[in-house]
Amino acid sequence: MVKQVVVENLIKDFNGVRAVDGISFEVEDKEIFGLLGPNGAGKTTTIMILVTLLKPTSGKAFVAGYDVLKNPSAVRKNIGVVFQETTLDLELTARENLDFHARLYGLNKSERKKRINKVLELVDLQDKADEVVKNFSGGMKRRLEIARGFIHSPKVLFLDEPTLGLDAHTRRKIWKYIEELRERDVTIFLTTHYIEEAEKLCDRVAIMNRGKIIANDKPKNLIETNKNTVIITGYGFENALEDLRHFEYVVYENELRIFLERCEEVLPKILQILYKNNVEVKSISIKKPSLEDVFVELTKQ
Repeated sequence: MVKQVVVENLIKDFNGVRAVDGISFEVEDKEIFGLLGPNGAGKTTTIMILVTLLKPTSGKAFVAGYDVLKNPSAVRKNIGVVFQETTLDLELTARENLDFHARLYGLNKSERKKRINKVLELVDLQDKADEVVKNFSGGMKRRLEIARGFIHSPKVLFLDEPTLGLDAHTRRKIWKYIEELRERDVTIFLTTHYIEEAEKLCDRVAIMNRGKIIANDKPKNLIETNKNTVIITGYGFENALEDLRHFEYVVYENELRIFLERCEEVLPKILQILYKNNVEVKSISIKKPSLEDVFVELTKQ
């Protein structure tokens, strides 16, 4: 399998402060790879190094097969980038923004026209092609930036918080476009604060905290490492606490929460203990873990 991003023991220091602390990871061809982490974890610094806007203090990084330090021009030719902040020219139309970007990548007139129509169709902006961008909504600008990042058919597209500040409906439309890009043989590298977004889109996620990668796996595999929460409401839980001492649990008023790995196997035993101790059970529900639960647990201070 082709590796479109390879990072080896990457370090970045700023005035004695280590923002990126010896991280290593790989991104496969046509993979949607998510980099998650709290503010200040080092995500944006990592992306800035990978897109050749920052030089690492030490370590190596390769994008689309090229060394970011030794061959930055080749890296730039093979990537698209959508930053958090809008970088569109608001006084130009959508078509003019795309045309200008395509010219920078050396596309000829006929190829520019074909690609512009193609990417506008991808993000549903065909009918807005000749409107001035300053009149666009935030969601429309984001869609246009994704179109611009893809117009030169990059091997790797970097998306830094692609849906930040957008409403839920627009965010889901952006998700659809990102998934369609993978079908066009593009590798996607994204950062996001929306854990649901990573769980929905990403084939694999790395969780970063204090400059280090602390987890790197498929969302499903990460979720399976977390415990289920069994929520039982009722009365008289104090009668059963001695028999529940071997379990991880919390009691608050008329609610018992027990944290279990093999929920289906262990729950019948829990119920037997409760009934034996005359606990009056009113309801039982099971909360499956999510990627957000894993994220919170791994990054808590």
